[in-house]
Amino acid sequence: MAKKKLPPTDEKKKKAIAEYGAKQISVLEGLEPVRKRPGMYIGNTDHTGLHHLIWEVVDNSIDEAMAGFADEINIHLLPDHKVCVEDNGRGIPVEKHPTTKVSTLETIMTKLHAGGKFGDGGYKVSGGLHGVGISVVNALSTYVKAEAKREGKLWVQEYKLGKPVKPARAQGPAKGTGTIITFQPDKSIFTVHEFDWDFILSHLRQQAYLTKGVRINIHDQRAPEHTKAYSFYFEGGIGSFVRHINHNKEVKQEKVFYIEKDVEEKNIKVEIALQYSNDFKETVQAYANNIHNPEGGTHLQGFRTALTRSLNAYARKQGFLKEKDENLSGDDVREGLTAIISVKLTDPQFEGQTKGKLGNADVKPVVETVFSDYFTIFLEENPRDGKEILSKCILAALARKAARAARDSVLRKGALDGLTLPGKLADCSSRDPHESELYIVEGDSAGGSAKQGRNRRFQAILPLRGKILNVERARIDKMLANNELKNLVIAIGTNISTEFNIAKLRYHRIVIMTDADVDGSHIRTLLLTFFYRNFLELIKQGHIFIAQPPLFQIQKGKHVEYVYNEEEKEKVLKKLLGTAALEAGEAKETAAAKAEGVDRTGVGEKIKGVNIQRYKGLGEMNPTQLWETTMQPETRVMKQVTIEDAAKADDVFSVLMGSEVLPRKRFIQSHAKEVQNLDI
Repeated sequence: MAKKKLPPTDEKKKKAIAEYGAKQISVLEGLEPVRKRPGMYIGNTDHTGLHHLIWEVVDNSIDEAMAGFADEINIHLLPDHKVCVEDNGRGIPVEKHPTTKVSTLETIMTKLHAGGKFGDGGYKVSGGLHGVGISVVNALSTYVKAEAKREGKLWVQEYKLGKPVKPARAQGPAKGTGTIITFQPDKSIFTVHEFDWDFILSHLRQQAYLTKGVRINIHDQRAPEHTKAYSFYFEGGIGSFVRHINHNKEVKQEKVFYIEKDVEEKNIKVEIALQYSNDFKETVQAYANNIHNPEGGTHLQGFRTALTRSLNAYARKQGFLKEKDENLSGDDVREGLTAIISVKLTDPQFEGQTKGKLGNADVKPVVETVFSDYFTIFLEENPRDGKEILSKCILAALARKAARAARDSVLRKGALDGLTLPGKLADCSSRDPHESELYIVEGDSAGGSAKQGRNRRFQAILPLRGKILNVERARIDKMLANNELKNLVIAIGTNISTEFNIAKLRYHRIVIMTDADVDGSHIRTLLLTFFYRNFLELIKQGHIFIAQPPLFQIQKGKHVEYVYNEEEKEKVLKKLLGTAALEAGEAKETAAAKAEGVDRTGVGEKIKGVNIQRYKGLGEMNPTQLWETTMQPETRVMKQVTIEDAAKADDVFSVLMGSEVLPRKRFIQSHAKEVQNLDI
């Protein structure tokens, strides 16, 4: 295995601090465009863009840690929407810059593409926006304070709207070295102003896994009476990351494979960890310089090639595959795989502004060679784990053949070759997918009301009978043997698995419409699991919706209003009756109910001439009511299903819908008190 890279000695650090100066900072352009078009630099100005400001400042500290000059980062969320990020790295240089003729600190803070990531020797490896980050944060903040601890002094400079208030100046002595950046985002630019604690924790946890040996502390000090703190430190790096992802899964190998290797002649560092579980899906994440690459790239290609080749070679050597047997496919060896591939390189080439895919051609053979060599050794030294992995892969190959036969018979010779649409589907007359909607409705009763109440031109109705199959633990052959799911797949039109083609989607809005009770919630969860596992692209592109039928109909005389929750009900009643009359009426009704031994908050309730109808199911609504409240585009309320944190969503689905009982029990016990309006 590769030797652990030791941190630099004090003498090396002193030398690096001395060498890291103005000559290493290059300047490309000014700040003017940032405030005019912030989306070009941080993606957007809502929730994601706001938090991107934190990531950019933290990335600079992470770069110091990756270079071996910092081992602790502190992030403070402060009152008035301020954030402070502090590290114990080398500190931003402060001497006059030869090009800008102002301090290097001011140059970095006020010029785009000014940073150690462009000079010779500033950083061998870096993430962030290639030196853009800190200046963009400055441009999009009403106030920034930059502090650098260097040469025994604390250097300080403040900025307003990206412009320095005064030149950088020394403000007394300082112990050690490091950088402190405090910023306050400009409220006039961002549509969201509150920082999301859980979102920040998730991102920082990921960064701590990817930068082993660095301690990241996060402090929430926004409300002095409710302060909280969290700390991340993972000596095991991405090996710990894999264990974290699999903590609720039944694993197939006891030991997590982990390798860290510096390929010095190529200036590429490769770090890979993997472990197999009993899952049917693959969970693989690829990173370059700590930047997540959701579309993969050359590092992922090299890993996959080496994984398939190594396992096939080992399977034949150990006799798991005979001479007549065909090789395991890439799909076979990736079923149940959890892996993290992280590379660090000097000049990463990304495809697209979002850095979704790594394009460096020289990375593929390096990853391929490193992983193949060390994974082969791992299999030889851990024969029990090797046997478990191969048993899983061979079983996947057998299932793949069965699934392929099922898919061919059900879909290729069915929906794609003119098989008629399901008989239960009441299709719309429009053939334009952009305007067409498919309502997936619980039960024949609600389906009947929906069919009568809909607009037949663009709304299609597909009733489901009972609860569908839980697909979390079902392969495609079993799934397609289920009539309800087969009908749904055919109605959607995209096909499934390797045959999926989103261009053939028949409806651009697929709406889940279930009752507002426990059974309805369960059916909705089963359907979301089905879409998440088999039609993830439909969720990503915003095609999946959840209908919001009203909970109550409130009627006074001829006046009728529909409301969707208890709070809204109280507001409407106060509007119709007035606060005093409402309280008196509720007290009278409660006393009468107690005397009669009945609960009047159920299906029907009447207070001082106001009739309140509680809908237990969609079938209780007549077609006109269902159209007016839930299906008419001008008046309906619908929630669009999105994935802001795919890893977290994946974990929740695995816990709630998987075969392991204990994690599900712990989850329910932990979150039971958060449940509102439980209808049993």
